[in-house]
Amino acid sequence: MKVYHASNMRVECPDTSHSRRELDFGRGFYVTTIRQQAEKYAWRFMRRGEQAWLNVYELDDDLAGWAVRCFDSYDEEWLDFVIRCRKGVAEDGDYDMVVGGIADDKVFETVDLFFAGLLPREEALRRLAFEKPNIQYCICSDAMLKESLTFIEAIRL
Repeated sequence: MKVYHASNMRVECPDTSHSRRELDFGRGFYVTTIRQQAEKYAWRFMRRGEQAWLNVYELDDDLAGWAVRCFDSYDEEWLDFVIRCRKGVAEDGDYDMVVGGIADDKVFETVDLFFAGLLPREEALRRLAFEKPNIQYCICSDAMLKESLTFIEAIRL
């Protein structure tokens, strides 16, 4: 399947070491199947006066043999996992890939309010239930990056 990664540079040989730990699904290389989502993310580089690149890859469809955690919705499990990751206390190395919804602006606001203790868990989950996830793939292991992800091209935006 074709996947996209927005960056301020060409990323022909991705790795996990350049990722921050306190992201939605922890340290890893993040891609999406939604080109428009990646292009929208790239705009943050352009707003800072940096170059913006849309890196395109082929991700193997067969993920058998890899430890993959999938979240199908913004539910309690997803929320707890994201909160642990953003606190930096996620279980590094437990998964080769985590797949699930991205905390976009609207979702992030709800998660942020819950994280700050300003929104009760039940209300956060109620709000999240109405959101349709924009899927992201976090490839957490360098082994999976090397074996399952192939660079196709980088497009300067």
